[in-house]
Order: sequence, then structure tokens, then C-alpha cells
Amino acid sequence: MTELYKQPNSGQPLKLPVPPEFSFSQNLNYLTSAPNECLYRVHENRIYKALPIGQHIYVIEIFEDPDVPHSLMLSFIGDLVPKDTTDFEAIIRYVRDWFDLDTDLVPFYEMAEQDELLQTTIHSFYGLRNMGIPDLFEAVCWGILGQQINLAFAFTLKRRLVETYGRSVTIDNIKYYVFPEPDAIAALSVTDMEDLRMTVKKREYLIAIAHLFVEGKLSKEALLQIGDHKKIEKLLVGIRGIGPWTANYVLMRCLRIPSAFPIDDVGLHNAVKHALGSELKPSRDELLKLTAGWVNWESYSTFYMWRLLY
Repeated sequence: MTELYKQPNSGQPLKLPVPPEFSFSQNLNYLTSAPNECLYRVHENRIYKALPIGQHIYVIEIFEDPDVPHSLMLSFIGDLVPKDTTDFEAIIRYVRDWFDLDTDLVPFYEMAEQDELLQTTIHSFYGLRNMGIPDLFEAVCWGILGQQINLAFAFTLKRRLVETYGRSVTIDNIKYYVFPEPDAIAALSVTDMEDLRMTVKKREYLIAIAHLFVEGKLSKEALLQIGDHKKIEKLLVGIRGIGPWTANYVLMRCLRIPSAFPIDDVGLHNAVKHALGSELKPSRDELLKLTAGWVNWESYSTFYMWRLLY
């Protein structure tokens, strides 16, 4: 652990260095735009989130201090503060991953300056990071929940799932939830989940995938060891309930594969239509031509295009 990440004295916030190509306000605006979000809270320009680390649930507060440039400030709320280096470093890794602080965006912005679709978009959202979902089980479940429904209803389903089966802590009369763990979902039957009012198929998918995690057949570490984008996508698509869109969403938001590209995503097509001022959405062939310059930045380019709509 470097000196920059030295555990602060009690009551003192931790300073996390951020790259120059980072805007707290852009990322805060993105997080605030999520309808009915249940896994973090934004209040007075501060982000509050519960993190399950080991047997503990820590609640962190993330904010920007104008007197401390190029930094995120992180503090703990409630009585629970990490007492050992392992938990402390796990929290730092999570936050850096969540905000994607270790990706150098300079090459992306250089490419985007020459791109018809991205040129204006990057100036509108400069400093925005691909806010991730570091936990693979959560990322896969979220991809499944969002299939073939609008975003608002997807968030409603997530809230029902989280508040029914996720652990929580209460601080100052506010309840902070964490996403359900695989063993909690694997122990359920399709009938058990009826009150969530999601389709039978989605319930079946979630339970079956939870079993893969519990049995050690699916993990973030194992997927990352594969390395090759297409091989990981093929493996994921081979799992019942995961199609190409969900696989690429997981590659983008959790595994951080820069070339992940959900090219058939309706939102992407609508964003391109919006950016071009066109009355019609582009065909797949037209989209391939328009995005030919995105090589190895497909993930970030897609995320920025989505931001035009969401």
C-alpha cells in the first residue's frame, strides 16, 4: 500500500488521487440520473454506498473538496471503520474500479476529437468515466434484469430483488443495502421469487447463474484470466439467460474490456440517430462504418453515446 493510501487517522478523510481527465461533477450527474437506484445514495453532492467486505458492511462517503485538487475524498460513516489493511485496500480497489480511475483516457479523447459521432459528445461530458459494476454477480444479474424492458422498470425490479434478499445496515435512520450474494439467490425457488413480479424466465436465469457462482464455475478472476474478448463473450453467451447484449454489457461495465461493443443495442442506435440529427436509426452496416474509428475504444465510445440519452 503506497503512502498515498495510508489509512487516515480516525475522522480524517482519505485522499484518492484522480487523473486530470476526471470530473467529479460529470460522474455525480451520471449517478444522479439513475431512476430509483437502491445501491447508493446521492445527497448534497456526496455519494454514500455500502460495501460488503468480508463479513463486514462498511458505508463510505465520497465527495470532492475544492481545496484538494485532483482528488476524491473518502470517509467512513457510522461506527465501523476498517481495522486491518486487507479490508482497507479492498475498499480502495473497489472505489478505483467503480470510478475507473486507472484508465488513461488521453488516447480516447484524441481519437474522439476526430470522430463524427464523438467530437461534440466528449466536450459535453469531458471527465466522465465508465462508472462500473465491480461485482460480477451483480453485473450479470443487472444485465438480465434489464432485458426487454424499459430502464425505469429494470430499476424497480432491482430494488425489489435487493430489498428482499440483500443485506443492509442502518445509519442515522437510513438503510444502506448491498446486492444479494449468490448463495442467497441460489437457495431460492422460482416460486419463492413470485412477489418480485419479474418473469419466470428471469427468475430461472438468476437462480441458475447464482448456482454457477456458488459452485465455483463462474468468477470474475477466471474470466479475466481468459483475456481474449471474443473467448469471454462466447463463454458468457453459452450460459442460459445471457445473450450477446448482456455479455458485452458485462464486458464493458465489470471486466473493463475496452473493445466490448454491444453493436445491436437499441440505445446506441437511438443515440447515433440523435447525434446525427437523423430521422432514422442507422442500419447495422451504417453503424459499422460510422464506428470504424472506435477500435479498442468501443466500450468507452458506447458509454459516452449512451450518455446522450440516459
